[in-house]
Amino acid sequence: MATAIQKITLSSARDIPFNKLVLSQSNVRRVKAGVSIEELAESIARRGLIQSLHVRPVLDADGAETGMFEVPAGGRRYRALELLVKQKRLAKTAPVPCIVGDANSDILVDEVSLVENIERAPLHPLDQFRAFQAMRDKGMTEEAIAAAFFVGVNIVKQRLRLASVSPVLLEIYADDGMTLEQLMAFTVSSDHARQEQVWDAIKDGWQKEPYHIRRMLTETTVRASDRRAVFVGVETYEAAGGIVLRDLFQSDDGGWLQDPALLDRLVAEKLKAAADEIAGEGWKWVEAAMSFPYGHEHGLRELVGTTADLTEEERAAREALRDEYDRLEAEYAEADDLPDEIDARLGEIEQALDAFEQRPAIYDPADIAIAGVFVSLDADGSLSVDRGYVRPEDERPVDPEGDDTTETDGDTGHSVAPAAQRAIVTVGGQAVEPEDDEEDGIKPLPERLVIELTAHRTLALRNAVAEHPDVAMTMLLHKLVSDTFRRPAPTGCLEASVRHVFFSAQPDELKDSVAAHEIAERHGRWGDHVPADDQALWDWLSLLDPGTRLDLLAHCVSFGVNALFERPNPYGSGVSQHGLDVRLSQADRLARATGLDMVAAGWRPTVGNYLGRVTKHRILEAVREGAGERAAQLIDHLKKGDMAKEAERLLADTGWLPEPLRLIDPSDGQAIEPGAEAEADAEGDAALPTFLSDDGDEETDEIEDEDALTIAAE
Repeated sequence: MATAIQKITLSSARDIPFNKLVLSQSNVRRVKAGVSIEELAESIARRGLIQSLHVRPVLDADGAETGMFEVPAGGRRYRALELLVKQKRLAKTAPVPCIVGDANSDILVDEVSLVENIERAPLHPLDQFRAFQAMRDKGMTEEAIAAAFFVGVNIVKQRLRLASVSPVLLEIYADDGMTLEQLMAFTVSSDHARQEQVWDAIKDGWQKEPYHIRRMLTETTVRASDRRAVFVGVETYEAAGGIVLRDLFQSDDGGWLQDPALLDRLVAEKLKAAADEIAGEGWKWVEAAMSFPYGHEHGLRELVGTTADLTEEERAAREALRDEYDRLEAEYAEADDLPDEIDARLGEIEQALDAFEQRPAIYDPADIAIAGVFVSLDADGSLSVDRGYVRPEDERPVDPEGDDTTETDGDTGHSVAPAAQRAIVTVGGQAVEPEDDEEDGIKPLPERLVIELTAHRTLALRNAVAEHPDVAMTMLLHKLVSDTFRRPAPTGCLEASVRHVFFSAQPDELKDSVAAHEIAERHGRWGDHVPADDQALWDWLSLLDPGTRLDLLAHCVSFGVNALFERPNPYGSGVSQHGLDVRLSQADRLARATGLDMVAAGWRPTVGNYLGRVTKHRILEAVREGAGERAAQLIDHLKKGDMAKEAERLLADTGWLPEPLRLIDPSDGQAIEPGAEAEADAEGDAALPTFLSDDGDEETDEIEDEDALTIAAE
């Protein structure tokens, strides 16, 4: 016969007035160190008593209940309630929820007290992180959460940051797949995909230390202590839309700047501003860069300037600072540590005294006119300015008697500064056009603009070569014959090859040009048929008819066309001046052979690709050549931005091209102006839009002129 399982009977619950409760002497929690009664009291006052007390009736000598109850389990809660009663925040007779145990139970009250304390399952940290996250999602601020749980706001921020790690990594942490320290390391990045990528890379390896995780997550960022960040300022970077990653769990020296490209742009802009300011001193050139290589001033003559004497006021100020420094140093000579305000003051005095000693040198105005300045960043992020370097080509000519030709004042004998000049400013090796070009004449085109224009021409040339197999064959034969007969034989079986030339700089619209689309379409058509296997490719080529082979040859040869302008390097790396001349000359010959017309290839002058990148004088020159003198006169009063927009409209259908896109006449080496330009000059106002022309009745001429100027200005 089966034995019936005896059912468990749970203790009953009831409310007992607080003044009927006493703390049991059998309560095992007696050590008060580290136990905060005040915080628990505040929690009870805010939320009420969440967990009931466990009590047993107090019996007299005869075993009868006395009406009092002892508290063996819940002593900390009892003391918190007791504190609230003492503070008059809880009535002495307030009912307290209690679980009443059997006074005659065989279970010792000591056992109940011990079990109540040691059988608690601590909350997993992840559950706490998610609970904080849920409270914030429901409207509680970080400050409110911190106040509710009696912790600092920074602790709340830390736990919320942990909850924001990738859910995939949180589950791994929940399953004890990573340590809390490793999870903390992942919080330096908010990119979940990158977090998971880093974990996948290290999870099976031996190097999983938190510092290694942080390094991998921040390898594409810039430390806030980097000299570029110090120079620009983290606040400026953030104001420009930059994001800073911060580590809430350990010192991060200000964090990591997540957008290096934005930072470099801000550095370049600030360097340019500093260079422009220094250029106002009259120097011939100012070269700015984040850093210069060792020996960059080699071969340059350094000017020796003079230091201006201090004025009486400056001398008095310097002596007063020295006296104050000596007095403070003597007053605190016996102190082990200087007070913060005294230490700060001594630092201020040292900086002020250094400023008196490190005053900029004064140079002869005539020397300034032929010399330049290097502007860069020091290791600490401060601006470094090295003035007074003369390049060999800028040295003054020397007369036969050994005197230079510096002009001097007949009365004083001092050198006379030459006429005012505008310094040539370069930032990072790239020449920078001055913003104010009102009084400037025609200047050389900016180097980057020439590179972009010749990128357009190179792409169009490639397309033209691919469409003219006979020219491509001649070009290839020319290359092969030149390699065979005009230089030592190359190594290997056959060194004839086509190297795909990529553009170091290109305009945004290049990918959408007609040539780009036609090349991509042609390449796609061939790519569908070319075998991947080497032997199969040979067999396939052998079976092609001559015409198809020529077409394929022209397509492949076209990718090696390089008509790009680049700065010549006389020191061996890159292209020499002679090599550049040969390249551009051959490009012109190739353009003539293929009949390349950049206008037919789709190039038109716009604000973005030319007109907004050159001076006002070049804009007017372009309009004068393309649309006539009258059109140039009607826009010559406009600001540069408006002038460029109007010029784009005036030149839209004229066929005008800038010099780098024109063919060169082999007879005289001069650029051949497009026929449309000559026609525009001959026809005068024929190329003008209606609102800029003077056609009409004589009595309305003045009104029309005013309307034209108004519209142009808009």
